Amino acid sequence: QEQVVESGGGLAQPGGSLRLSCAASEFTFWLYDVSWYRQAPGKQRELVAASATGGSTNYADSVKGRFTISRDNAKNTVTLQMDSLKSEDTAVYYCNAKHSWPDVGRDYWGQGTQVTVSS
Repeated sequence: QEQVVESGGGLAQPGGSLRLSCAASEFTFWLYDVSWYRQAPGKQRELVAASATGGSTNYADSVKGRFTISRDNAKNTVTLQMDSLKSEDTAVYYCNAKHSWPDVGRDYWGQGTQVTVSS
């Protein structure tokens, strides 16, 4: 069963750090654009960070300079390093892997991992 699984969520204090991991099961990320989204209660799901197969990255304005997305090809994982956390970062974070060739139509979503930033 092809799927992605998130891990690493938890509780952090404002100004603290967390590292989220997205792991691919039964496929590899080689030809997939991988992104992190988040959704807070009562708010729309928003794109946080994206990693394209060509090497480019993209970040939401609200997390630029604080979050970093990266790939570990040996482990077949994608990491979201979150530093200088704010209470506004509290949300369920989702990993998305989409095949980079639009005609292929492969698109996978994880079940989400909770991130809570509070004193």
